[in-house]
Amino acid sequence: MPRYDYRCRACGSTFELNRPMAEASAPAACPSGHDDTVKLLSTVAVTGKASGGPAPSASSGGGCCGGGCCG
Repeated sequence: MPRYDYRCRACGSTFELNRPMAEASAPAACPSGHDDTVKLLSTVAVTGKASGGPAPSASSGGGCCGGGCCG
């Protein structure tokens, strides 16, 4: 179930709610009971190992500055 982050405009607290995507835009009261809340944008980090060949090295032209000037 997705997690949504909210901020209360009345008291300034931030809180999370786990709710179905179908309820993503439904109003949410803060833990202190205030109704004036806003949904925050969440960032998601996706990590994993890519399949395929080895990662390019800095000397192969895909380095920190496009290759050639870092070596």
